[in-house]
Amino acid sequence: MGMFIEVQINQEACTSAKGSCKVCVESCPVDIFALKDGYAVVVDNNVDECTLCNLCLDKCPAHAVTLTKLY
Repeated sequence: MGMFIEVQINQEACTSAKGSCKVCVESCPVDIFALKDGYAVVVDNNVDECTLCNLCLDKCPAHAVTLTKLY
C-alpha cells in the first residue's frame, strides 16, 4: 500500500489466473500491476505513482480492481 493511494485486486473476481486477461498490466501507464505466477498483482513500490487515470478500472472486464484515495 502506498502513502496516498491503495490499489487492490480481487483475486476471486480476476480472470488473469485463467490466462484470459492481463488488461490491468497492459493498460497501466505507470506499471502498478504485474503478472506473478499467472495472477495480476499490485507492485507495492509503484502504487504512489498512480495518476488516477482509471484505465485499469475502465478496462477490467471483471471489475476486480479497486482504487482508494488515502488523503
